[in-house]
Amino acid sequence: MADKDDDKTKPGRATRAAEAGRRKQWTSVPGLPGGVVTPPIWRASTHLYDDMADLAKGRPNKDGHFYYGRRGGPTQWSLAEALTELEEGATGTQLYPSGVAAIAGALLSVLDAGDVLLVTDNVYEPTRILANRLLGPRGIETRYFDPLDVDGFADQFCERTKAVMLESPGSLTMEVCDIPALAAIAQGKGAVTLCDNTWASAIGFAPLRHGCDIAITSLTKHAGGHSDVMMGSVSTTGKYYGKLRLTAQMLGHVVSPDDAALVLRGLRTMPLRLERSTATALALAEWLARQPQVAQVLCPMLPGSPGHDFWARDFTGGCGLFSFVIEGRTAEHRARFLDALNHFGLGYSWGGFESLALPINAEGARSATAWPPANWGQDNPYGVRLSIGLEDEADLRHDVAQALAAMDEI
Repeated sequence: MADKDDDKTKPGRATRAAEAGRRKQWTSVPGLPGGVVTPPIWRASTHLYDDMADLAKGRPNKDGHFYYGRRGGPTQWSLAEALTELEEGATGTQLYPSGVAAIAGALLSVLDAGDVLLVTDNVYEPTRILANRLLGPRGIETRYFDPLDVDGFADQFCERTKAVMLESPGSLTMEVCDIPALAAIAQGKGAVTLCDNTWASAIGFAPLRHGCDIAITSLTKHAGGHSDVMMGSVSTTGKYYGKLRLTAQMLGHVVSPDDAALVLRGLRTMPLRLERSTATALALAEWLARQPQVAQVLCPMLPGSPGHDFWARDFTGGCGLFSFVIEGRTAEHRARFLDALNHFGLGYSWGGFESLALPINAEGARSATAWPPANWGQDNPYGVRLSIGLEDEADLRHDVAQALAAMDEI
C-alpha cells in the first residue's frame, strides 16, 4: 500500500527508517573529521560533570543531556529519536525493557486510583492481566467493550472514565476496529486514547494521526526483528510526554545500550521485512481460505475478515501475523497439526525472521463479547495463530498442507 502521509515533502517511512536517529553528534567525534554510519554503543551507569559549578547548574531532563545512566545515553537517545521520527505526530518516545512494560508505563502515566479504564475486549492477554491484577487492586477499575460496536461505545463512559485502551487488530482474533471513530468519541468524553500498535508498527499505521493520544509498540517484534532482544516504546504528543517520561523514571524503566543498538539495526530493514512477510502471509491466508479443513481465516488484509474495510481505509501496510480456525475438529487434531509442522517453530512472540505457530483459545480471554461469534456454528473452535517470517512462501504453504494432511490421519 502507498505511504499515506499528509506531508508530501517529508521523506517516506522507509527513508526515515534508514536515516533517523543518526545525528552527527552521535556518530562522530567532536573536532575530528568523518564519522560512522551507526551510532556506537555507549555503556555507562555514571555520567560525569566537569566541576562543581557544572554540577550546580544541573542538566535538563531531556534526551541529549548527560545526567545518569538511567536517563540513557547517545545509543538510547538515537533510537528514541528514530522512533519519534517514524511516529507521525509524536513529540517524543520513551523506551521500556519490554512491550508489557511499555503498556504498564503508559497506563500508569494517565490513570490514578478511582479512575475507570475502558479496554477493547480483544486485547493482548498480558494487557488484560495487567489491568485486572495490577491496576484493579490499586483502585483503577477496568471495563471491557466490544471494539466493533461503535454505536454503543459512548454508553460505556461514566464521569470517572479517564482512558481508553485500543488494540487493532487484536493479536489473537485479528478484528480491526474503527479507530478514528472510537478515538473521536473518547476525546469528546475527555478521555485519553492509547493504542497498542504492535501489529502494524508505525510503518503500517499512524495512531496519533488517526485521533489517538498515545502509541505503544513492542519493539521485540518487527523493529527488533531477529528474536534476540526485548523492548517496548511509547510515543506521544507534548501534552502527555512529560508525564510519561517522569513516570518511567520513577519506575526505574531503562533499556541497555546494547539492546538499543540491536533494535536500531533492526529498524533499518524493518520496512523491507514487513513488506515481504505481509505478502507471504496474504498469499498463505488466501490459500488457507480454500482448504476444506479451515472454517475461518482471520487476516486483516483478507477481504471478509472482521474490520477489513477499516484496514484498507486507515492502514498503510500489514504484517505476517494472522489466525485461522480449524473446521469441526478437536484439540487433538490441532495438536497433531502443530506437531507436524517443520518450518514453523512452536513458541510465543512474532515479528521475527522465522515463522512461528501457536494454538489460540480466545474464549477464555473475553469479557464483553462472545467467542466464537454465534453465526459461526461452532461451539468450540480450535484456532491457530501463524507468524510468517522470511522463508519462501512455497515452502511454508507446502509445510502447512502436509500438516493439515497429517492432522486428518487421526
